[in-house]
Amino acid sequence: MSRPEIEVRGLHKSFGDNEVLRGIDLEVGRGEVVCVIGPSGSGKSTLLRCVNLLEEPSGGQVFVGGAELTDPDVDIDAVRRRIGMVFQQFNLFPHLSVTENLTLPQRRVLRRGKAEAAKVAAENLERVGLSDKATAYPASLSGGQQQRVAIARALAMGPEVMLFDEPTSALDPELVGDVLAVMRMLAREGMTMMVVTHEMTFAREVADRVVFMDGGVIVEDGAPAQVIGAPAHERTRHFLSRLLDPAMAEVEEETSDQVGGPGK
Repeated sequence: MSRPEIEVRGLHKSFGDNEVLRGIDLEVGRGEVVCVIGPSGSGKSTLLRCVNLLEEPSGGQVFVGGAELTDPDVDIDAVRRRIGMVFQQFNLFPHLSVTENLTLPQRRVLRRGKAEAAKVAAENLERVGLSDKATAYPASLSGGQQQRVAIARALAMGPEVMLFDEPTSALDPELVGDVLAVMRMLAREGMTMMVVTHEMTFAREVADRVVFMDGGVIVEDGAPAQVIGAPAHERTRHFLSRLLDPAMAEVEEETSDQVGGPGK
């Protein structure tokens, strides 16, 4: 059996007395798309940030491409070059053009020449459907376009793994589709992806596996049809009912309060 592209063993993370991750074990195979879902505060984003050591784990091990990021002697910069990450916010340099936003990290981190970096930038802008925005500045772009530029910037570094931390949560609803279309394209191309998301349609259609987290642990891990379509755990069912039909969840909650009265 081939080694997983991402492997997390016994991962713990605490912020002071607050234990956010409580012993996470997770594997992501090469070319696999894993969507991580769960309520706010469940540890999803912290897990993702521990995978590339933006957050230092309190305990456990993280491997990417066979290299242990949690080994004190690891060349963390070399391993991080294998990992692209896209955040909720776009983090583009406002004073640089779209092309300059893509070429700067290539030249500084990968030491590519100006011409090569520009060529790679152009190729990846084409991949995300923004070739016509090469000379534009971030302020002139919609939120969805800025996020697609951020994805292109990550791809320009040639990553083996892509991490997405709720990449559509800051977007107006009508802009979400274009970003998800780019992510679908990457999945078809065989990119290994971990995606923290509330987009259940995307998770159903694109993910190979869905992981539901709550309280710093993995509650369910399986195929989308199982975790989203027929969850085995009550915690998963409750979360999905509120997410997929929030109005009904509120009505049910109010009704139960009225019927049950205080203390029920």
